[in-house]
Amino acid sequence: MDLFSAELTGTALVGALVVLALIDSTSFGTLLIPVWLLMSPGRVRVGRMLLYLGSIAGFYALVGLAILLGANALSDALTTLSGTRWFLIAQLLVGVGLFAWSFKLEPVGGRKPAAAVAGGAAGSAPVPADAASPAGGPTADTTPATRAGRLSRWRERVLGSESGSGSALALLAVGAGLVEVATMLPYLAALGLIGTQGPGWPASGLWVLGYCMVMIAPALVLTAARVFAARLVERPLGRLDGWLTRNAASTTAWVVGIVGFLVARDAIGRLWG
Repeated sequence: MDLFSAELTGTALVGALVVLALIDSTSFGTLLIPVWLLMSPGRVRVGRMLLYLGSIAGFYALVGLAILLGANALSDALTTLSGTRWFLIAQLLVGVGLFAWSFKLEPVGGRKPAAAVAGGAAGSAPVPADAASPAGGPTADTTPATRAGRLSRWRERVLGSESGSGSALALLAVGAGLVEVATMLPYLAALGLIGTQGPGWPASGLWVLGYCMVMIAPALVLTAARVFAARLVERPLGRLDGWLTRNAASTTAWVVGIVGFLVARDAIGRLWG
C-alpha cells in the first residue's frame, strides 16, 4: 500500500509520523554522533549536548519548513531532475567513486602489518617505533590511531571544558545534517504526509517541530542516562569507545562502501532496469 495514497487521520497519522521520526532518530547525526560525544570521559556538560541536539533538530526543522513552503514546485523539480539520464549517470559515478574510496580508507590486507606485529611479539622483539617507519614514509602523527586520539581530545575539549567552543558543536551538527539530509527518506515521507494530510498552516509548522523533537528523543534519553546513571552506562560506553577507536578506519570504510553500493545499484536499476 502506498503511504501517500492511504488516508491517515487523527491517531493513525500521528502514529505513522512517530514511527518515521523514530526511524530517523537512528541516523548518523541524530544518534551515532551523540553517542560518540557521550563517550567522552568525565562529566558531560548537558548544555553542550543540548546545543548539538538543538542545532541538528533546528537544521532539520528549517529544511522541513522550506520544503513544505515550496513543496509542489520542489517536488516537481526533483522528480524531473532525478529522472534524467545525465543525473542517473552522475549518481552512478558517485556510487562507484564512494565504493572505490572505501578500499582506499582501509585497503584489502591493510591489517596484516598489525597481525605481523602481534605474531612477532611471541617469538621476536618488537620493532622500535622509529624503525617501523622508513624515511619518507608515514610517521606516527599520520596513523589512524593518532588521528583518533586527536578527535578524542577535541571531543573532550568542546564537551567537557569551560573554554570549549559551542560553535564547533553547532557546526558539527549542521555539517552532519548537510551530509545526510538527502538520504533521510523517512523525513521526506513524513513531510509528504504533513503536507498532504496534515492540518494545514500554521499548525503544519508545529507538526514539523514536534517531529524533529521526536527525532532527537533517543539521544536525549541517552544523555539523561549518562548524567544520572553514569556508573551504569560509563563502562559500556567506554568499551564501545575503545572498539570504535581501534576500528575507526574499518567502520568508516564499510559505511562508505555500503552507501556507494546502494547509490550505484539504484542508478543502474533506473538506467537499465
